Amino acid sequence: MQVFITGASGFVGTTLCNWLMAGGWRVCALSRSDTAARRLPKGVEPIIGDPTQPGDWQEKVMACDAAINLAGASIFGRWNEKYKALIRSSRVQTTTNLCQAIAARPGGRDFSLVSASAVGYYGFSDDRILDEDSPPGDDFLATVCRDWETATEEATGSGARVVNARFGIVLGSGGGALGQMLPLFRWGLGGRLGSGKQWFSWIHQTDLTTALKLCLEDERLAGPVNCCAPGPVTNAELTKALAGVLRRPAVLPAPAFAVRLALGEFGSVLLEGQRVLPRRLEKARLAFRFPDVGSALADLL
Repeated sequence: MQVFITGASGFVGTTLCNWLMAGGWRVCALSRSDTAARRLPKGVEPIIGDPTQPGDWQEKVMACDAAINLAGASIFGRWNEKYKALIRSSRVQTTTNLCQAIAARPGGRDFSLVSASAVGYYGFSDDRILDEDSPPGDDFLATVCRDWETATEEATGSGARVVNARFGIVLGSGGGALGQMLPLFRWGLGGRLGSGKQWFSWIHQTDLTTALKLCLEDERLAGPVNCCAPGPVTNAELTKALAGVLRRPAVLPAPAFAVRLALGEFGSVLLEGQRVLPRRLEKARLAFRFPDVGSALADLL
């Protein structure tokens, strides 16, 4: 069985490629350049192409049995209109082109697509518990996620089984949110953001890899699947846990106005959040190795 992956050179994609190959999958991965292709794990077949543009790379998709779509520009940083357009196009246009290729595959051939989305789909909320049946939000990231998932409908219409994997914030040793937070906390300059009451739905990179492999291989899963740990925490709880693991103080809170002044619109993503539970992964009996944030941070650090 052969799987086509976009976004394979990121810290989630790299781990996933190794797990899939260990499980007997043949993996080919789309890379924008030879330089990017050299970062892929040994044994992965590189395919050179731009996922936001139609191209010869789509022919390889048609020859595969499945695809995992992880492509997307990072949301971390100060947004302007140009970068917001990149956040959208790197997700929506890539997914559109991928699904056009899936829809053009030989008739009657079974196909599975696991396409990344995010818990940002639900927008900002208070203490309400959200699951896969909760409605979407209306802020920028929620709109991007909604359009991102809508772009997979062409694959669904062609008979493919499609999973929209809504990621929580991924905690990993190779980058992501934890990589942004660690320097300040190691210097003893960490602290809660704003009130600290905002919810933080997260997942350890190992559990995310397990979840994605399950979504790929379990034919009972289709539609939205929340890929987050069963123990969401508030920002204040995350701050306390991270400071405790690092044995550093965390007594310098960042006022909400300062976060918004420094990061603009992206600041609202850090100051508000979602309390999301992985109902469908739990129903599928996924065994989380790191269900609580303390054990996750202890493992990673």
